Amino acid sequence: MSETPATTPRVTPLSGLVGRARRHPRVFAITAAAAALIVLGGGGLLAGAAVGAPEADVAARVAPLPSASTSSSATATSTPTPTPTPTARPVPAAVPAAQPVRTCSIAEAASDSRLGTFSGSVRNATTGEILYDHAGGTYSRTASVMKVLTSAAALAVLGPDYRASTTVVAGTDPGQVVLVGGGDITLASGSSNIYPGSASMLDLAAQVNASLGGAPVTSIVLDSSAFSGDAWQPSWNRKELFDGWSSEVTALQVDGDRDDPSSSQSARSEDPIGRAGAAFASALGATGASISQGVAPAGTATLGQVQSAPVSTMVQDALLRSDNTEAEMLARLTAVAQGSGNSFSSLAASTPAALASYGLDTAGLVIVDGSGLSDDNGVSPNFLTALFAKIAAREGNLGIIADGLPVAGESGTLAGRFTGSNSNAAGRVIAKTGWIDTGYTLSGIITAADGSILTFAFFALDNVSDSSKQALDTVTAAAYRCGNNLSNQ
Repeated sequence: MSETPATTPRVTPLSGLVGRARRHPRVFAITAAAAALIVLGGGGLLAGAAVGAPEADVAARVAPLPSASTSSSATATSTPTPTPTPTARPVPAAVPAAQPVRTCSIAEAASDSRLGTFSGSVRNATTGEILYDHAGGTYSRTASVMKVLTSAAALAVLGPDYRASTTVVAGTDPGQVVLVGGGDITLASGSSNIYPGSASMLDLAAQVNASLGGAPVTSIVLDSSAFSGDAWQPSWNRKELFDGWSSEVTALQVDGDRDDPSSSQSARSEDPIGRAGAAFASALGATGASISQGVAPAGTATLGQVQSAPVSTMVQDALLRSDNTEAEMLARLTAVAQGSGNSFSSLAASTPAALASYGLDTAGLVIVDGSGLSDDNGVSPNFLTALFAKIAAREGNLGIIADGLPVAGESGTLAGRFTGSNSNAAGRVIAKTGWIDTGYTLSGIITAADGSILTFAFFALDNVSDSSKQALDTVTAAAYRCGNNLSNQ
């Protein structure tokens, strides 16, 4: 096997190529130019393939190689491929805030058959979140829970310091006086009655006798024109009058027209205006004077005037004892002050308008009275929990309502309730009770076991009985135990 002699020079490919170029410069130049053209053309083809263009397009965009007859100034040209506009990525929606998983249920308590047709709502008063909603948007009769709406409206329009006046003016005939009712049904026939801070007919009569300087009163005219229309709401059951739960609604009466001024439940008469006139004549010492009804003349002298307790006192009394006549007085005075009218029909506009001033959505409310005696009223549990949230926050003058509501197991119409297994909520629930023949209701504020503040409204309607009250207490106590962990199940 022969080997390359050690003395033979080693030639690299580059040195050999350079050498050949030096020996044959003209041939090498022609060859190099041709090679360059081939490389350039191939690069264009590769570029076209890189962007995925069809072969025909690539051929059209690449200039042909120059031939011998092509001018040396000709150059290859191509049309650039447009760069596609990138599609914008969708912006992800904001991530919802984490919601607590609530696990405590009042479903079993709410399914009690004693609740009849049940609807209810529970709201976190601090956040406004509805925690429980069972037909909560249904507008139904409220029974005496209506007094909360009436009280809130009165506080908005009349204000807490408003007082109703009863006035006596001189008549047109000698010895004639006119007793003008200003809507104060709390006026006492004697020195006092069941209404706290009530004015006295005895004081009014003393003022009149002093103004007359001893001249005898020979005739008394009774002016009750401050209120008009029906004295008894047509949808009310007339037995409420004889059972002692409500009087006729007149601008002039004494003691809420009770037979017994010191008793909350006492039979009422069918002539409250006449009863007030007789009490005034007796207080004057003018028992022989003639008594008639009429309207006070304009411009005559004022002989005396007394005023009721302020609205703040009357609101709390009406709520604590659930006094129907007092609530009707507040509702009617609110309508008069608002300019809506002075009859039952005026309440349909006046009460919602007053409540709207708190920023509440009053669409859907149906108001036919101020006490809740009518089956024709319509208020939803959700509306009540929204109103009570404002009461709990003491907006405006609504803290007066919070301070006047019955306390579970302790006061007012809740004094004997929330006993036994429900007693753990006693003292922790303040609420307005309601009862008419066709329903029981309960609505108010709960300071729950976990410290959260809840507002609630529960309606038990249709096939109900006195035992429905305990069933309402039970579902309310269950909400108390759940607190903000209450599940809408």
